[in-house]
Amino acid sequence: MPVVSVHEYELVEDADGSDLEAAVAAAERRGLFDLPGLVDYRFLRGVKGDREGRHAAVWTYESREAWEALWGPPEDPNPPAEYPDGWREWEEDLLGPLLPEDPDDVSFTSYGTLG
Repeated sequence: MPVVSVHEYELVEDADGSDLEAAVAAAERRGLFDLPGLVDYRFLRGVKGDREGRHAAVWTYESREAWEALWGPPEDPNPPAEYPDGWREWEEDLLGPLLPEDPDDVSFTSYGTLG
């Protein structure tokens, strides 16, 4: 069963969507999202509703086992020091400067797919 994680991003006042797009492009060039078991990801900007104009990312993992291998089980998540090197680089060097909070403190929900 795939796992889908939705991360909601609030950007600092002097950052906008183009800054996030540039960070994502840099991460892709560096291969930072080449994580075992990550099969798809999308960065989004709200067009209607509660998060209109704000940003999110959707991360899709091939299975719960693959997701837990990266991040640990829900009841005992891995500490950031154990994250894959590429992910730490993404959070520390590219995403972190765009957020008012630590990237590990963004609002997120991970879902198991039905069926």
